[in-house]
Amino acid sequence: MKRVAISVGDLGGIGIELALRAHAEVRTLVDPIYLIDRQMLAQAADLLRLPIPEDFTVVSPGVDPFPIQPGQVDAAAGAYSFASFRAAVELCAQNDADGVCTLPIHKKAWELAGIPYKGHTDALRDFFGREAIMMLGCPRMYVGLYTEHIPLREVPDALDPERLTRFLLDFHRETGAESIAVLGLNPHAGDGGVLGDEETLIAQAIAQANRSIQNPKSKIQNRPFTGPLVPDTAFTPAMRSRFRYYVAMYHDQGLIPLKALHFRESINVSLNLPILRTSVDHGTAFDIAYGGGVPDPTSYLNAVGYIREAKR
Repeated sequence: MKRVAISVGDLGGIGIELALRAHAEVRTLVDPIYLIDRQMLAQAADLLRLPIPEDFTVVSPGVDPFPIQPGQVDAAAGAYSFASFRAAVELCAQNDADGVCTLPIHKKAWELAGIPYKGHTDALRDFFGREAIMMLGCPRMYVGLYTEHIPLREVPDALDPERLTRFLLDFHRETGAESIAVLGLNPHAGDGGVLGDEETLIAQAIAQANRSIQNPKSKIQNRPFTGPLVPDTAFTPAMRSRFRYYVAMYHDQGLIPLKALHFRESINVSLNLPILRTSVDHGTAFDIAYGGGVPDPTSYLNAVGYIREAKR
């Protein structure tokens, strides 16, 4: 059975409740190791009025305990969630775990704690010196994000044919997908330049990526990338019957259709790294934390299940 290091996320949110409530089911999938110390675990369990399972294996992330502020942005919670994440990654990097599953953090809490990253993926790039790719989805549809957490006004300037070509090739190698839909940036994919000409750059990258994958000894044309596609029709039922993997140019372009279709079951996967990392595809849900409602464990269980099934 695979060992999975689970970072507990922001302790003011729903992450620790998910970990406690879903532990029995997670334990049937993998051997979980929770990156939290006993004192913080006991405090959270007491606030939640939940028992701590006897086989709930913990490893301290090595930072001082603090009073949990349910449903609030808190610098101490931000610092603890980052330490939990960093410790989980270290376990995996040292081959003491087969993968990392992260429960949700709060980006503002990280900022208040002085953490110099906007999220897990940014940090992973720095930890490993690799261009990690953020892919979200479920077996029915996965979306890779060319740009992630940047202001919308910066997206056009980030469209570099060489960088996008490298992104496409890495995405293809990591997923093994035979057909990948690449979205345009502008409405109607630019309408031949009438509504914007960024699609010219995207088309260059697609052509170069397809050429790079060609086998010169084969008569069969292997062109996995199709596009740039008109974004507002790329996710129709007819298109989703053709494509299971998509590349979006920016965050909301890919995640609005994904979450409209598969919000409960989708997960976050970090590709192009020496370790396997997955995450839930939802936030801290401060509005229901510690008594406002029982969180849905579907995304968490799917994130753990992805590691279990991964061929690495």
